[in-house]
Amino acid sequence: MTKPSTPSLPMKFSDEVATAKARGAPIVALESTIITHGMPYPGNLDMARSVESIIREQGAVPATIAVIHGVLHIGLDDTKLEALAKTQGAMKLSRADLAFAIAERRTGATTVAATMIAAARAGIGVFATGGIGGVHRGAELSFDISADLDELARTSVVVVCAGAKAILDIPKTLEVLETRGVPVVTYDSETFPAFWSRDSGLRSPLMLNSPAAIANFQRMREQLGVDGGMLVANPVPEESEIAREEMEIYITRALDNAASDGVSGKAVTPYLLDNLFHMTEGRSLETNIALVENNARLAAEIAVALAAK
Repeated sequence: MTKPSTPSLPMKFSDEVATAKARGAPIVALESTIITHGMPYPGNLDMARSVESIIREQGAVPATIAVIHGVLHIGLDDTKLEALAKTQGAMKLSRADLAFAIAERRTGATTVAATMIAAARAGIGVFATGGIGGVHRGAELSFDISADLDELARTSVVVVCAGAKAILDIPKTLEVLETRGVPVVTYDSETFPAFWSRDSGLRSPLMLNSPAAIANFQRMREQLGVDGGMLVANPVPEESEIAREEMEIYITRALDNAASDGVSGKAVTPYLLDNLFHMTEGRSLETNIALVENNARLAAEIAVALAAK
């Protein structure tokens, strides 16, 4: 009896990414939620172009990932990047609804978890983002824990970020990562960063001070057959950070506002980020852009080091 054939995944590589894959060049995956949900047009497009340019300057190829009309795009040319930046009402895709968006021919931007899935499916081993999701404050009552943590435990991609978003419960987030067996490496610092701030007040589980050392660590994990991702925490540049003590005041106010307005689920993070933008008079967004660019640079250096094996 002949088994029914399985339809191929509607996945499209940009010309630049397809060429890079064919010649074994280093590639860095990029999420798209920061474009559609992180900031308004045209600032989002300027940021996306800047991040891609930084990756190219380091000798790697950027692959911004998004679902457009049901097609999973691995890399966007400039026309598609601009169109995505102008898109209104794009879905915010994680593990639970990535396949839904493709099956229903929707347009959606990928979060950390969805980008990891797509990157692994496309054979891309390094991914740069801003900050990961994690255990939300009050999760012992709300059970609000990001799918990013489970994805890090199961999907073998190196994720470069500026730590967990400071709006989260960072100690609990690190505890869950430890329980899931996810290695957490802080780049060139003994303290784990807190997104807008270089120091969360918590000691980093592991520390390495060069992209080559991080690449070597990842190679050893592969040789041992250890599944799952690696989290590389890259502190925001000192000149761009907002001190943890200052940010904590704003975050507490923003959380109080969210509770008063009954905000929950996926709406929480964008609501808090918008509150923080206004409370800091735009400084939080400036820091966000600086750390994403900084992460893109390190991710490209790691991808180059991995490709040099």
